[in-house]
Order: sequence, then structure tokens, then C-alpha cells
Amino acid sequence: MILLQITEAGAAVADTLLQTVNALPQSKVPEQLNLLQLIMKGGWVMIPILVLSVMGLYIFFERYFTIRKASRDESSLMMQVRELIKQGNLQSATALCKQANSPISRMLQKGLVRIGKPIKEIEGAIENVGKLEVAKLERNISVLGIIAGIAPMLGFVGTISGVIKIFYNISLSDNISIGIISGGLYEKMITSAAGLIVGILAYIGHHVLNMMVDKLILKMETESIDFIDLLEEPSK
Repeated sequence: MILLQITEAGAAVADTLLQTVNALPQSKVPEQLNLLQLIMKGGWVMIPILVLSVMGLYIFFERYFTIRKASRDESSLMMQVRELIKQGNLQSATALCKQANSPISRMLQKGLVRIGKPIKEIEGAIENVGKLEVAKLERNISVLGIIAGIAPMLGFVGTISGVIKIFYNISLSDNISIGIISGGLYEKMITSAAGLIVGILAYIGHHVLNMMVDKLILKMETESIDFIDLLEEPSK
């Protein structure tokens, strides 16, 4: 009998607690934002930042594959050209270089056309072609450096303009609320984060491409020196 009374009393207490909990105001579930919503909350500054990001990605991949294609192994070409020159078959060597269609082959082709003239003139012609080829490879790489500098500054501009707007609204409403300040501030700091990310990626891409070009320049200089040495061999 006593156990039955205790059980009934416990059930009554449990019902009372459940009613009390249901009567309490429900806590607000934090809003979950996806990436697109975060970008949209960044404001108008996100538009130029996104444009810079697309431009930077296009330039990087376009230049990357171009430089990589130009950096393919040309050792077999140099060996074939060497054999044809020793055989005196300059026409076939020139045709072979023209068919290869690479920066190094175009340098060799210019040197083959100049054979018979002074070595200094041949060397100067090869050097001029090399400079033109390097200029073609470096095209638009400097734009990545500009993006790396502009994107973070655009992000800071968006944050500062957002902070100015927040404090202006506070001055009008005369209501200093941590919710108002933090809510508006996190939205505007999105631009800073986006600008820094785009700037860092552009900075890395700029230096990666420059390293690839420098490596190719060294290879071109080595091949041109070997070619000039080959032409000087009979006179030694």
C-alpha cells in the first residue's frame, strides 16, 4: 500500500515537472547558414571580390597549363638537331624545330637560320627570341600579384563600411546592444575573410607560376649555350 502511494506521488511530481518545462519559453535554435548565404551577407563588396577570384583562377590555370606545355622535355629534339647539323642537313633540322613548336625549338630554329653568320649575331638572335618567348609565358602573371594586393584591401573596406553603418544605426536608435553590434559585425567581417582568402591564393599562384617560368628560362639558356657550343665545335 505504501509503495503504491509512493508510485502515485512520483507520477504526480513527474507530470508537474513536464507541465512546467512545457510552459517555459522555448529557446531559439541558432540559424544555420550555408556558404552562399554567408557570401550574400557580405554585401556589395563581395561582388568585386568574387570577380577577382574568378579572374585569378582563370589566369592561374591558363598560365599553368601553358607553361607546363612549354616545359616539356626537349632532350630528344636537341639530340636530333645535333646529329642533323653534324650531317650538314640544316633544312631537316630547321623543319624538325618548326614541327616541335615550343619556345626552345623556336630559339633553335632562329639559330639554324642564322648559321653561316658570325657567332655573336647568331647568339644575339637566339637571345632576342628567348626574350620574346619569356614575355609570352609571363603574360598576365603580374595580374595575380595585383589581385593578391587588391582583394584583402577590398575586404577591409567592406568591414570598415559595415562598422560605420552599425555605429550610425546605434546613434540613431540610441540602443547599444551586443546583439546588434555582433550580428552586424560578423556579417561585415565576412568580406575581410573572403578578401584574405582570395589574396592568399592569388599570392601563392603568382609565385608558383614565377618559379615555373624561372625553371624554364634556365632550361632555355642551357639549351642555347649547348647550341652555340655545337656551332663552335668545327672551328676548335
